[in-house]
Amino acid sequence: MGPKPTGTVSADMFRQRLDELVNPKHPLVKLADLMDWSVFEREWATHFPSSRGRPATSTRLIAGLLYLQHTFALSDEDVVWGWVENPYWQLFCGEIWFQHHPPIDPSSLTRWRKRIGEKGLEWMLTQTIKAAEKAKVVEQKSFEKVIVDSTVQEKAITWPTDAKLLERARQHLVKFAIEEKLDLRQNYNREAPKLAGQVARYAHAKQFKRMRGSLKKLKTLVGRVYRDVERKLANKSESVKQKASDLLAKAKRLLTQQKNDKNKLYSLHAPEVECISKGKARQPYEFGVKVSITVTHKEGLVVGMRSMPGNPYDGHTLYEALEQAAILTDTLPKEAFTDLGYRGGTAPSGVKVFHRRLKRNITARLRRDIRRRSAIEPVIGHMKNDGRLSRNWLKGADGDAFHALLCGCGHNLRMILRKLRLFLAFLAFFCSFRFPEGKPCLTADCIC
Repeated sequence: MGPKPTGTVSADMFRQRLDELVNPKHPLVKLADLMDWSVFEREWATHFPSSRGRPATSTRLIAGLLYLQHTFALSDEDVVWGWVENPYWQLFCGEIWFQHHPPIDPSSLTRWRKRIGEKGLEWMLTQTIKAAEKAKVVEQKSFEKVIVDSTVQEKAITWPTDAKLLERARQHLVKFAIEEKLDLRQNYNREAPKLAGQVARYAHAKQFKRMRGSLKKLKTLVGRVYRDVERKLANKSESVKQKASDLLAKAKRLLTQQKNDKNKLYSLHAPEVECISKGKARQPYEFGVKVSITVTHKEGLVVGMRSMPGNPYDGHTLYEALEQAAILTDTLPKEAFTDLGYRGGTAPSGVKVFHRRLKRNITARLRRDIRRRSAIEPVIGHMKNDGRLSRNWLKGADGDAFHALLCGCGHNLRMILRKLRLFLAFLAFFCSFRFPEGKPCLTADCIC
């Protein structure tokens, strides 16, 4: 994966090394020392089997950028340009000298995520768990007791309505016809947008009979364009037909789906989106994918994160969630605490599952642990508000899996950084208390 530096890098007369420029007690510097960066070089090497061509970008640089992106809730562009301005970020990503230009194009992060896949990103989550152990954020015995819950990772789509989806499908069909030079009988570029606007206004005014009439007219116009494109494709080549097959399938799906159908289409650019009801009064329906989250019972460290496409019953996801936690931590949990949605779920052999409706053989300690199950709720809230779990911008079902794992990495790193900041503040307070007159401390490891 490219040449590696051998030995120590000598000093430069005109440049200062980053490790000499920054504060060695900074939490990001301490965090960089806690991470085992050689794991990514070893585990990701299988994705670069060819020895020809330009060497790949440094794995530590890519892993560091992905960590920083989800720790501080940034986009691909923001994390790359923030890297240029921040010497601590550059040191965290393995740079020796301060760099004045972006290391990669932001689009390279997209290609790296696709190449390393879900398995490669699970190694990133594993390394955050091991770094948390080294920083004493979590103890080894804490992995034996976990909390499992699920939430919805919403997709970056607009709120779906029938009129909006039909009008969007008509626009895509007309655009495709223009690109392939299909002579349509009529494209309805003036009439269809007016009908879509009428549907929204009638719905707002609660004039539902008129709304249904306008919606029926709009569906008729979209059906005409759909059938016209289908007829004109009969004389085209197989490559053009193959290009239009996906668009025509989506348009037909929109025209035929009914109100109470399952597996409805809610977005043209993200057909994998599902409508999930979680029983919330403030938000009855969410459009995205269900995500299973496993955290330690005591500290709330994420030890498992997986997207569950198809909106399965929570109890059916319990086995996979506990199995993933066992793989990432090398410890099979002994006790799992869930809500009532996981009743009837199957757990791996040797794992006891508890929820608040259990009555038999419940000791005072178990009753206290069951009450603490709700501690996972603020963890989910922090991942949605402080992280990027509230909205997923990555494409496809693979993007759902990638985004969920990286959000778990970001939460763990924020926990480690918070612990390091508190330790740094404690040392500063201790030294100021010990030397109130401002005299320097003589201990070698002191921040004074």
